[in-house]
Amino acid sequence: MHIHPKTTPIYQTSVFTFEDLNALERYFDEPGQSYMYTRYSNPNSDELAEQVNKLEGGVGAVVTSSGMSAILAAVLAICKAGDHVLCAEEIYGGSSALLTQELTRIGIEVTLVPTSDLYTLQDYRQPNTRLLLVETMSNPLLQVLDIQRLAQETRQHRLKLLVDNTFATPVITRPLALGADLVLHSVTKYLSGHSDVTAGVVVCQQQEDLQRVKQVMMVYGLNLSPFDSWLAARGLKTLRLRMRQHSSNALAMAKHLQEHPKVEKVWYPGLEEHPHYELAKKQGQGMFGGMLSFRIKDDQEAVNRFMRALQNIPFAPSLAGVNSSISYPLGTSHRSLAKEQRQKLGITEGVIRFSVGVEEPEELWADVEQALAKV
Repeated sequence: MHIHPKTTPIYQTSVFTFEDLNALERYFDEPGQSYMYTRYSNPNSDELAEQVNKLEGGVGAVVTSSGMSAILAAVLAICKAGDHVLCAEEIYGGSSALLTQELTRIGIEVTLVPTSDLYTLQDYRQPNTRLLLVETMSNPLLQVLDIQRLAQETRQHRLKLLVDNTFATPVITRPLALGADLVLHSVTKYLSGHSDVTAGVVVCQQQEDLQRVKQVMMVYGLNLSPFDSWLAARGLKTLRLRMRQHSSNALAMAKHLQEHPKVEKVWYPGLEEHPHYELAKKQGQGMFGGMLSFRIKDDQEAVNRFMRALQNIPFAPSLAGVNSSISYPLGTSHRSLAKEQRQKLGITEGVIRFSVGVEEPEELWADVEQALAKV
């Protein structure tokens, strides 16, 4: 009997069996033809890697246990003790903490580069610099970077360009096509899309980098479980539909917020007033994503009143689910940053990050509007 399932089954196993020693030798002689151990590879994680790679247009991808382990795998694939890494100053707080607090302990030097200096790295590059890490759209204040310009600059200095494309997704921007060397995602966010998976992925432009990322994933045990791989691959099937709705809803929310008297500032690349609007429009196929941030008065009690008044939008320190949520960068994603650094970036007490879901926009705004009335 031949079984042809339309959906890949879940290979919930830690190990695969061999008929004999000849089969074992074939496993090593012909990589990718069979499986041995789920930490090395599994049909479910391979399916997810192939699907994401197809979207990003790389030579291959490696899935990992979280977005953080994807960053770790990518950096360790390129860098060793004694090497130097450049990182955009405005970036997810977890990425910053990994580099500046952990990787420095194992001998990797790190320098944070202000956004205004990212296209002129001459003063930051050292003889041992190997890598620049940036985000397509920065977390939480939605600065949009010109990937093509960055790629030209890093190529000139013989550095690898590693782009965290979590906020944009390949539906909006494909960094490898613009010259990046490696792309990573927290699959937890938009790629999976339903707030029920923790996963990461690294997509590579060069075969040599791909083999290194695979090696790091296997040896450090950064692999993703079969079930989470299966769930993420399932979520990925609706990515294009979701991103269109996230983007149109976020643009509607940004415009409403901009006109509200209690909102002091809105950060969303789809607003014509945004400093990177033209770049975002060109680099994003006319879509601007589902993330925005806005500032009410810099008073934590005012933020608390707003949060408590929301009836359908929870305060959840993550993002990108089909249901909207709000977050508070000062107390969550950027908590590990020094106060001076947060102030310099503009992450003040009144800044709220809004992950706009796929609900009906009129219902979303009605909830936000009545909550702002309580501020």
